[in-house]
Amino acid sequence: MKANPGGQVAPNEVVGRDTLIASLWDILERQSAILSAERRMGKTSIIKKMEAEPPENKLPIFRDLEHVGSPLEFVEAVLQDVEEYLSKKQKVANRTRQLLQDLRGLEVKGFKLPQEIASDWKKILKAVIDDLVTNQERQVILLWDEVPYMLDKIGNVAAIEVLDTLRSLRQTYPDVRMVFTGSIGLHHVVNELKQKGYANEPTNDMYPVDVPPLSEEDATALASELLEGEKIPTANLQEVAAAIARSVSCIPFYIHHLIARLKMRNDTVEPTTVLEVVGDCLLDPLNPWKMEHYRDRITNYYDSDRQAYALNLLDILSNAERALSFDDLFASLRLEPQTQDREIAKDVLRLLGKDYYIVRQKDLKYSFRYPLIQRYWQFLRG
Repeated sequence: MKANPGGQVAPNEVVGRDTLIASLWDILERQSAILSAERRMGKTSIIKKMEAEPPENKLPIFRDLEHVGSPLEFVEAVLQDVEEYLSKKQKVANRTRQLLQDLRGLEVKGFKLPQEIASDWKKILKAVIDDLVTNQERQVILLWDEVPYMLDKIGNVAAIEVLDTLRSLRQTYPDVRMVFTGSIGLHHVVNELKQKGYANEPTNDMYPVDVPPLSEEDATALASELLEGEKIPTANLQEVAAAIARSVSCIPFYIHHLIARLKMRNDTVEPTTVLEVVGDCLLDPLNPWKMEHYRDRITNYYDSDRQAYALNLLDILSNAERALSFDDLFASLRLEPQTQDREIAKDVLRLLGKDYYIVRQKDLKYSFRYPLIQRYWQFLRG
């Protein structure tokens, strides 16, 4: 196996996710799901593997929605996927075509829908789903990647309508399943909508699924396969592979990146070499691992009152040698004049947990979720 830093991993090269995928198929027997995780955890690779290797009674259809910027563009994307599937069966989306004819006297030419029918997107989307459900015998699984990005680009009012419409479609077609994934937490999008007066819970019928890092065993196996595939000389293959897994918190994206960097060295790798190279990558001003989003999203998704709390809390935890209780954290927070409110501190800790920065342990103490991100934050914030 070759390292593929930042690229799309082939389904047959996705390591250590079979148990999780089996659980997802079980969940989808009864309801739709939201697949959430920190960036780079492999959400897209998981659903692409599900698309490539489905059970016989499932019809998974994958679509990346990151670049969709309006409800009409969303309908276009779904229509394209449905038409492509139906064409393989020598069928067409008859209800959709008839609806377009009735609405504006239009015929489907390709998949670009004219702006003049933008206000009718809900009717068209329902017709598209109806065409798909009517013309197949398997359970439909709509695997939609980067849904929060799409909603964020669409904007408040339209995003509310999209969320409510998708919920309505899940109720109208109870055997259709939707899987949402996204790097921006869906909770940020919904919270912003609620600040504008939105009162619904548009996804409370969907089961939340967390995508963890690989187990240490699977991460070590992946690192070992990549070391061998790239013909990288090691002092001891298993020891170096284990060091790679631990040094990047068993996150597959960074394993691929680290292997690529080690290959460039053209010398024998030892466990100590791994830690040295990780440090070099974290300090590199060119940011090859694209980790600046950990800082940027504090500004982008936390309001001005909470930004100082989030930054200070992460600063404190990044330098802590052990997990800290809330009282310990708040005592340090109060040393800064802009972070004096106890309730805001609690609220921000909750948000930082949802955003995968930190974890609350069984003893109710807090720490960084991933040692790799803790180390990056130390370098970033000095």
